[in-house]
Amino acid sequence: MLTWVMYDIVKDKARTKVAKCCEKAGIYRVQYSVFLGELSKTKRKELKCQIEDLIDLAIDRVYIFPMCREDFNSCDLMGQAFDPDLITDEVKALFI
Repeated sequence: MLTWVMYDIVKDKARTKVAKCCEKAGIYRVQYSVFLGELSKTKRKELKCQIEDLIDLAIDRVYIFPMCREDFNSCDLMGQAFDPDLITDEVKALFI
């Protein structure tokens, strides 16, 4: 399922590690603190656990939102929005 990960993390070191976890999970950065990509339920839980270990739960904010493809396809992308083809399995297969 498509998954959005958004965060506001105070410490640079933790923020960098969270970004690396998102990249390692195979999701793409669409803004500085926003990632989007396909994650299975298991991968989403793994990422959540990794992030929980890295952040300060008292001050940091992280949001992980699953989103169905139908809802994503109804989104409006404006301005310098990301390329929605980056998060499709078809495009990923072309680069493997």
